Amino acid sequence: MSVLDVRALNRATLARQLLLDRADLPALDAVAHLGGLQAQEPQEPFAGLWSRLRGFRASELSGLLAGRRVVRAHLMRRTVHLVTADDLLAWRARHDAMLRQRVLGVYRREFTGVDLDELKLMGMELMSDGEPRSMGALARELAGRRPEPGQRALGEMLLAALIPVVQLPPRGLWRTKGGVRNALVASWLGRDVDPLPADGSDPVGRALVRRYLAAYGPAATADLRAWSGLAGLPAAVAAMRGELVSFRDERGRELLDLPGLPRPDAATPAPVRFLPAFDNAVLGYHDRGRVIDDAHRGLSVTGARMVLVDGRVAATWEFEGGAVAVTPLRRFSRADRAAVAEEGSALASFLSDRDSDRVRFEAF
Repeated sequence: MSVLDVRALNRATLARQLLLDRADLPALDAVAHLGGLQAQEPQEPFAGLWSRLRGFRASELSGLLAGRRVVRAHLMRRTVHLVTADDLLAWRARHDAMLRQRVLGVYRREFTGVDLDELKLMGMELMSDGEPRSMGALARELAGRRPEPGQRALGEMLLAALIPVVQLPPRGLWRTKGGVRNALVASWLGRDVDPLPADGSDPVGRALVRRYLAAYGPAATADLRAWSGLAGLPAAVAAMRGELVSFRDERGRELLDLPGLPRPDAATPAPVRFLPAFDNAVLGYHDRGRVIDDAHRGLSVTGARMVLVDGRVAATWEFEGGAVAVTPLRRFSRADRAAVAEEGSALASFLSDRDSDRVRFEAF
């Protein structure tokens, strides 16, 4: 079994994540290929797609949201993701149990003795009038009928777990602020989510494995679990063994992949790339060492925006006062600094709608 070192895994990740070469893809196809983009910070997917797509225009993604081709919803890991409407309809039921368990992991005592299926029906009855609601508004309405648990716990259980909903525009549109208003998936998309098969088979689990490996592989089953939040995928992996290829990493872990997908030579040059907050190129793995050093791993969960130099996290960045401000995590060579400045200038132009192309380096 071939061994893939960290640099080889890094180059495979960059290629699959569309970060080695910008892709000539429509934004809808890119969102589908990536299995969605983490989007609890509503403007971050724009930078994520800009770094991945040649000629990306912010209006394209806004149009997809307004046109109901892509949606914002709680899905993988119970975090808000921007996914295609088709993927939400296909995947949402497969995530139901995980979403419930993750909310219970925070509020288990509050829901002791509460019939969650009954609670779901009560929430669905209120939401079925077609009126978009915030989490707090729905919780207050329902709390009048059922005084416990507390409103925050009630709202999170209903709209982040029990009831399939989407977060409506204008939230998530380019350079637009808006509070979270939720509507039923069936109301917004015209049909309800696909039910799980009654025969106990798991076609959605197998589809998730294939889609994950296409965008993140080669990867271990622990990486797949870290990305999806789902614990029940080993059976899907086992059922697919015959169509997968295997490798080892330097620690001896088995890595799985689909045959015929890009695994570039470890010596392949990697351009500077600016990643948005919570980008799945970093968060989509249990072992994030292929992209980020252990010393900086904590940045991946704090919402830091990261800069890749030679494929690895080497700086953080912010957009402030029309300028991209770069804070290095190590000393840059003159060539690296110039490459970061060039890419940062292009990013500043994109984020400011061409009003500015300024880059500022903070002290190391």
